[in-house]
Amino acid sequence: MSHRVFLLSPASSAGKRSEQLLAHGAAFDLALRVRDGGAPIGEVFCFLSSLYFRGKLTYAQRFAATPPGCPGVLVITAGRGLVVPETAITVRDVRAFRRVAIDATEPRYAAPLRRDAEALRARLPAGAEIVLLGSIATAKYVDVLGAVFGRSLLFPGQFVGRGDMSRGGLLLRAVGAGVELAYRPVDGAQRRGPRPAKLASARRPAARPVV
Repeated sequence: MSHRVFLLSPASSAGKRSEQLLAHGAAFDLALRVRDGGAPIGEVFCFLSSLYFRGKLTYAQRFAATPPGCPGVLVITAGRGLVVPETAITVRDVRAFRRVAIDATEPRYAAPLRRDAEALRARLPAGAEIVLLGSIATAKYVDVLGAVFGRSLLFPGQFVGRGDMSRGGLLLRAVGAGVELAYRPVDGAQRRGPRPAKLASARRPAARPVV
């Protein structure tokens, strides 16, 4: 089996759910932990993006083939490079993410990401695959990561043409079925395409007859 590491694009730190999380009077468990000592970035981003990021994290944890001495799942961040999903973040960190654009031309984002990608490449065994679970339609991830990993940087081919919600649903269904998606190299790939047909509704188990 090939070694495989997943790189997950981040959840947005702006928007309604972020405001709920950071609200001064928020009293739900995650908000309290983020204010007092921190909570894992994977859990925080799953709250901010309850389908897409949750799908990416669940899928990556299910199908990562972790190389010796390397993490199998890493999260791309705005300004802190690559971190493991267990990394604790606080309110201050979430607000700091908001101030750094996810843009390949933004040095505060690109330089730490390139640094950590190069460090990861140096630790990976020959032939290891790096799978980006994120958009390849723009330069924000692929320009930085592609320059480091070249043809080793892959993505799920079925992502092309899908929006975030559809990708999240696709990933969760793959986990439920226990079937990994097929990957393609980012280099030379068609990065935009027609929107595929909507995912079929998941079948619900038949109700048991009342006796």
